[in-house]
Amino acid sequence: MSDTEQGHPPARPALQDYERDPGDKPPFVLTFAEVKLLGIAGVGFFLDAYDLFIINPVSTMLQYRLYGGKSLPNNLQGLLKAAANIGSVIGQFLFGYFADALGRKALYGKELMLIIFATIMCISCPTNDLSPDNCLIWLTVFRIILGIGVGGDYPMSASVTSDRAVIRKRGTLLAYIFANQGWGSFMGSLATIIVLACYKHVMNDEGETSKVDGVWRIVIGLSLIPAFGTLYQRLTLPEAERYKRAKNDTLVETDEVKDFKDGVKVSSLNEPEEEVHVDIQRKAHFREFLEYFSEWRHAKILIGTCTCWFLLDIAFYGINLNQNVVLQQIGYAGTTGTPWEKLFKVSTGNIIITALGFVPGYYVSVLTIEKLGRKVIQFQGFLMTALFLGILAGKFTSLNNASFIVCFALLQCYPAEVFPTKYRATAHGMSAACGKAGAIISALVFNTLTSSIGTPAVLWIFFGCSLVGACFTLLLPEVAGRDPDAILAEEIREKRLQQRH
Repeated sequence: MSDTEQGHPPARPALQDYERDPGDKPPFVLTFAEVKLLGIAGVGFFLDAYDLFIINPVSTMLQYRLYGGKSLPNNLQGLLKAAANIGSVIGQFLFGYFADALGRKALYGKELMLIIFATIMCISCPTNDLSPDNCLIWLTVFRIILGIGVGGDYPMSASVTSDRAVIRKRGTLLAYIFANQGWGSFMGSLATIIVLACYKHVMNDEGETSKVDGVWRIVIGLSLIPAFGTLYQRLTLPEAERYKRAKNDTLVETDEVKDFKDGVKVSSLNEPEEEVHVDIQRKAHFREFLEYFSEWRHAKILIGTCTCWFLLDIAFYGINLNQNVVLQQIGYAGTTGTPWEKLFKVSTGNIIITALGFVPGYYVSVLTIEKLGRKVIQFQGFLMTALFLGILAGKFTSLNNASFIVCFALLQCYPAEVFPTKYRATAHGMSAACGKAGAIISALVFNTLTSSIGTPAVLWIFFGCSLVGACFTLLLPEVAGRDPDAILAEEIREKRLQQRH
């Protein structure tokens, strides 16, 4: 029996399984093909959070392995923590641009190969042969390379998923993808606790603190398992039909152009029956990109996504790359006891914060994103972040442990959807790179500002960033039910009609 006879709309030609959707189930209920896609694309975001946040416990372990328990040199510590973010900016720009210019298939999987290579080189650090400072330089260099791979995954995986998603489930699929960051942080903390528990006898009972050298290598090395597990699938993933149509100059056929939820009116197109074509010179992608964003209606959206991501990551990474401040406040600073007990207590505090905040917050978005809309969620998210940062800043010294944990957990609680397919990865990469720029600033200046003006004052700065982020959110359109390819096609048709007249 055909799709039409079953009461379902007929499948559009040349669509992959991900794009066929009868629309009879809630958006968060996934098909097998969608689960498989999320498994392939989600690993990158999992590794992103795992690798970027695991540096906190690893840097503490390196204190005992390289410096006899003393703090790492301030300049090298700041560079070590910022290294992956520095690489991420490079990767987001490069992979974002070339993913649009050359195609997703040409690059997808290469970023994962970079992550695998850099991870292997990090755990191969010759701590017995190099001086302590040179060991940190070794790790910094390869964490920059790691960051290039991690940064490249942002536009690649988000675009690969968005290219294959039906419009009514696109936001949910992307929310599922980003939720892997919460799981990455959680599994990083859990892995640290489990490996430390295995080393308790030799480190704590026998007093061989130097054995922590094995702990940090195992913790970092565990990330290779999901990386190798999905490498082949990424390298062999076919090009999405939506991307092929965009690059073949046929963005959307005239009978598929509709009215859109954000108020952009698209005509019924009773003009001559022809497909909408874009005059593309394949080697002139950058020129086309500049031409598209030279119009204010498009430029303001890119400005909005870049600025919002920049402001969000200033606060997000500023707090999470320096969680020791938060851990001290909730009683898990690890300042007393044996080296093993200190490390274990810090890891326990990290997993409490992650379990209470990161993971639940992502899935609240998964369940509500198609109902509330992206703009509403982002606007409310910035305001709620500002609220709880204000509470933390104003009551930093007087909150009890339970209250502090609740506020910080609630604190945790666009680009791949809003741009047309042919510019999507480039624009997403630019937006994500701006976010990493904010993360780098936080990583480099947080400790200095904290020591000079105090932690509450720094939290007030983050409070201000959140309010400004809420304002810039107003520049963005609601993208639920919005097909940017169809809107671009209509804009092109309108230009052509104006030229004819």
